[in-house]
Amino acid sequence: MTVLATALLVLAQVAPAGSPAATTPPPAPAGPIVVIETSQGDIRVALNPAKAPLTVENFLGYVKSGFYAGTIFHRVIPGFMIQGGGFDAKLVEKPTRPPVKNEARNGLRNLRGTLAMARTSDPHSATSQFFVNLKSNPALDFGVSRDGWGYTVFGEVIEGMEVVDRIAAVPTTSRGVHEDVPRLDVTIKAVRLVPAAKQP
Repeated sequence: MTVLATALLVLAQVAPAGSPAATTPPPAPAGPIVVIETSQGDIRVALNPAKAPLTVENFLGYVKSGFYAGTIFHRVIPGFMIQGGGFDAKLVEKPTRPPVKNEARNGLRNLRGTLAMARTSDPHSATSQFFVNLKSNPALDFGVSRDGWGYTVFGEVIEGMEVVDRIAAVPTTSRGVHEDVPRLDVTIKAVRLVPAAKQP
């Protein structure tokens, strides 16, 4: 199992159990909007450069280069999160740019529907992989997580949580050192930036 998988698996085990709670979400970020096109449907996400400028810049760099096309959601843990953006369908990890500084101390919490960066046990190791929280996960927040650093939230789903939940429901298995891998690939066809003229 990779260090990244181990780190998030431990957090999954300490995160409070239970089904996603209905919460009143805060206003959507006023930043750029991206669409994550998956084999299960589209997920529309508003990014938050005001709170996580380095992380959003890093993510958009991958988006604009077409990096995410053909990657998969390689870790799916019901009641916790879905993670993708780093491996192809053969579970070969794609080469990435240098990691981005951890910005979890930005006041944003890992609430249901938020988009956050995956990382290893090194707080400043996030590159291309991201996850969507399936429920509120306070154990991932700055000052609460085991290392205190937390996981940087940099956006939130504004349309397509039914797609996120559909992905969360796919049967999973183990493949080599990887656990919680969907039995049938959940492919990210593309992640595209919505032109400013077409944003609300």
